[in-house]
Amino acid sequence: MKVFFKPTNRSSKAGSKENLLEVATRADVHINASCGGQGTCGKCKVLVEDGKVKTKSTGNLTNKEIANGYVLACQSEVVTDLVVDVPLESELISKGRTKINTLVSSNDYIEKQLRGLSVNPLVVKKYVELDPPSLADSVSDQVRLQRALRPHLQGRKLSFSNTSLRQLAKVVRQGDWKVTASLFLEDGVYRLIKTEVGDTSNEHYAFALDLGTTTCVLKLVDLVSKKVIAEASAYNGQISCGEDVISRMVYAKKGNGLEILQHRATETIDKLIRRVLRRAKITAEKVSLLVVAGNTVMTHLLFGISPEHIRETPYIPVFRFPPVVIGKEIGLNQAADVRVVAFPCVASYLGGDITSGIVASDLLSGRELSLYIDIGTNGEIVLGNSEWLLGCSCSAGPAFEGAGVKDGVRSIDGAIERVIIEKDSYETVFETINSKMPVGICGSGLIDLLAEMFMAGVVDKRGKMNRDLGIDRIRKGDYGWEFVVAWGNVTAKGRDIVITEVDVDNLMRAKAAVYAGITTLVDSVGLKLSNIDQILIAGSFGNYIRIQEAVTIGLLPDLPAEKFKFVGNGSLLGSTKAAIDSGFLRRAEEISKNISYQELSADNKFMDRYVSALFLPHTNETLFPSVKSRQELQRVS
Repeated sequence: MKVFFKPTNRSSKAGSKENLLEVATRADVHINASCGGQGTCGKCKVLVEDGKVKTKSTGNLTNKEIANGYVLACQSEVVTDLVVDVPLESELISKGRTKINTLVSSNDYIEKQLRGLSVNPLVVKKYVELDPPSLADSVSDQVRLQRALRPHLQGRKLSFSNTSLRQLAKVVRQGDWKVTASLFLEDGVYRLIKTEVGDTSNEHYAFALDLGTTTCVLKLVDLVSKKVIAEASAYNGQISCGEDVISRMVYAKKGNGLEILQHRATETIDKLIRRVLRRAKITAEKVSLLVVAGNTVMTHLLFGISPEHIRETPYIPVFRFPPVVIGKEIGLNQAADVRVVAFPCVASYLGGDITSGIVASDLLSGRELSLYIDIGTNGEIVLGNSEWLLGCSCSAGPAFEGAGVKDGVRSIDGAIERVIIEKDSYETVFETINSKMPVGICGSGLIDLLAEMFMAGVVDKRGKMNRDLGIDRIRKGDYGWEFVVAWGNVTAKGRDIVITEVDVDNLMRAKAAVYAGITTLVDSVGLKLSNIDQILIAGSFGNYIRIQEAVTIGLLPDLPAEKFKFVGNGSLLGSTKAAIDSGFLRRAEEISKNISYQELSADNKFMDRYVSALFLPHTNETLFPSVKSRQELQRVS
């Protein structure tokens, strides 16, 4: 049986009892599946235009959608040849998903961050000239190279792998005894990785990777010039197995789920590597190092190590310090001989992406009190300064990434990212990504929308729709009361884009978890929010948050705007810095050993604060004086 997918025009054969989601994944057709194929999220909705499927469940599809031929891909077993259309809102195509940008001069921020670094990579290249052998000097090629490298070893031992010895005789003779040796420093010993003919010491590159739950971003770094020369990003191929780390841990326990998850991670990385190498016109042999920053679960899955105990009390990971491996050991084909080094984790839900972000930021530069927040599916929070650090993680859920919201989408073309509700008329004004026709609402748009609905009186502090306004935009829909953000005549699919009371409830739960995590952490060390000198907002999602709106809904504390700073993708910045200067990895190791971790799930005070934060902006309005002032001004005007 053959399945043809539109609009990508890709096809694949379907095996016995395979569902459409599995077939689509094999065909490299990316379909949103937030729940990992459990049939609960409704995001994998597709239209069967021709052929038959056997449907196990219709999930939350409407009667009209079912009548028109829509099914859930994860719940639909292939029975005959099929023609399937994947609607725009079900696609996993991000803006710039396959785009590679040359960043030599365009990314001023990154260049500024890298400019002052010392070049001290874990892999060094040394050009040496060996004494040719003779009857009077008949030592082995190994000893001859060791003798030439001795001045560069700083008294350390040099070890040789079987792989490094295989080509040694050929290389040294082709190079007329002039070669470049690549050396990897591990456990105080230099290990010979490879030798190259002639002087190639100026051709020295590394990969830096942010291994995100949702998105993976790879940079190709020139270790000589300290410049990023190419970048690529893509959705993590594991998404079809579950949108968040919990669903992926569940998936990993099913059959060969762990192997599938590892393969999809390495497959994604291989794609990114091919793209950056092609754009930079560099061969893989010139790259010797891959530095990875990812959360604890993602790091376990990359190394093929089961994370199953992370989700069970008392939430214990297998490792804190990931092993150093060669690419081919974990299934990387495009970086088979590259050393893979990952940032250390702190705890089950405080991973290498956070230690990477901390060393990349100014958190350790002085005694001022800093709060580092990475807002995503898990809200990861670290409080402290150069003398002490305390961290925690709160499960915010995927609402801010578009999941669990009826018309929520990722940051794809056409996603509504900015919203204004006009006073009195309650008409909406919105902006979409790349100015495309709207397809849904992404995370930053959802924060804007909830703030605007609250300030305009569309919802009350409990998140309930104001049904007394008497406007068409507030109505009873298939999923309860809803507010129409965009009418169907201006959307890409010709249907209304709405936010429901259930969606609002999910968003309020997410923001309450983050705010409760912040206040619990600060209170646990006997401090107040006013004691915080700076709040560092990290993560690619964080770049698009408008602080005033985030404060309005009670996601972030009500502090002066000048205290908030955007770090950007701290995880990626840290891995990029560590690729150039290995000192950042050593600092991360110290952080992971010394940072104190607070488990919020067993903290009754956290639960009390969480419940108190399940209002807009909070049950205690005095905590948000600027929001109250704006409401009063709005009422007067």
